[in-house]
Amino acid sequence: MQSFKNQDHPTPSFPLLILACALLACACNSQQQPQAPPPPEVVTVGVKVQQITLTSELPGRTSAYLTAEVRPQVSGIIEKRLFTEGALVTAGETLYQIDPAPFQAAYDSAEASLARAQANVPAVASRAKRFQELLSTKAVSQQDVDDVESALKQAEAEVKFWQAAKEAARINLGYTRITAPINGRIGKSNLTQGALVTANQPAPLATIQQLDPIYVDVPQSTADMFRLKRRMEQGALDQSGSGQNKVQLILDDGSSYPLEGNLQFRDVTVDPSTGTVTLRAVFPNPDNILLPGMFVRAVVQEGIHKQAILIPQQAVSRDPKGNPVSFIVDPESKVQQRTLMLDRAIGDQWLVLSGLAAGDRVIVEGVQKIRPGVTVRDTPFENSGELQTKPEISAPPAATSK
Repeated sequence: MQSFKNQDHPTPSFPLLILACALLACACNSQQQPQAPPPPEVVTVGVKVQQITLTSELPGRTSAYLTAEVRPQVSGIIEKRLFTEGALVTAGETLYQIDPAPFQAAYDSAEASLARAQANVPAVASRAKRFQELLSTKAVSQQDVDDVESALKQAEAEVKFWQAAKEAARINLGYTRITAPINGRIGKSNLTQGALVTANQPAPLATIQQLDPIYVDVPQSTADMFRLKRRMEQGALDQSGSGQNKVQLILDDGSSYPLEGNLQFRDVTVDPSTGTVTLRAVFPNPDNILLPGMFVRAVVQEGIHKQAILIPQQAVSRDPKGNPVSFIVDPESKVQQRTLMLDRAIGDQWLVLSGLAAGDRVIVEGVQKIRPGVTVRDTPFENSGELQTKPEISAPPAATSK
């Protein structure tokens, strides 16, 4: 009975048992000693110091170079309107004709009165001369001489009075021709033929505006003004360049105005409601592309930054407190975190004020795979071909980040 059981379940041989134990020991050793993973690969960009021109893009509004409101200087009825609305007019060109009849009559009356006064003077003067001769023979009294000399002076004064009256009548007669005070483009007429106008009325007959050249008024905050002043005092910004007064213009549809303007002056008064000062630029406008009241954006040069550091925007992230940070690879190929102070965005780059130095290798790709202190293998972005970041010399500023 026992020999039958042994034949159905044979006992394993000893060599097979040794082989199984060896395989089990190798498996345990492989689980206890895992192989170290390779260091993560990142793409870096080298930090360089370069010279750039900083600009500010500010909103502005156009205004006419010269503006003149046409008003009558005498009262009367408008007989004719002698211009085309919207046309160019020249200084001295007749715009309206007021009925001159009453003013012509006043001129003629003053002229006649002047002639009468002038005719009276010779007779009085001759009488005064004779009385002066008779005084030596006592034929007339001194009182008679004084009276006739007084009459002569009155006659001469009356001549001067009517001369002034004639001149006033001539001036008023000339005012019946309402002329353009300046060269420019005239707008619509507010009154028509047959309307009654009064001297120096508050409502203008029309408005003339000179549009070539044209002003662009740009508000600048006092905070920006103080920031620029501090940076100039620190030597970080140079405003001695020849193009510092040049201003470029961006129209409302996003297109660039083809002609360049000049910064004329900065106002000395701060607007209390907005905390801004006004910068005024002058632009040539030969084709009348710019019209008064248009909203535009002016690109104003701030100065030349000779020690600027620009890094790609994807190289900047935020820590839990919201501060901008970047990761660099040190000479030992280990990752370090740097807290940055940013000035503005220039194209697809950030202008860095502090936190980086020339020669630092900033990580732009692979940030998700790293942490401070980790050893990495970096590849310059020039060789990877994945980044095409180029510094822009002149670009509008974004909001300042710190």
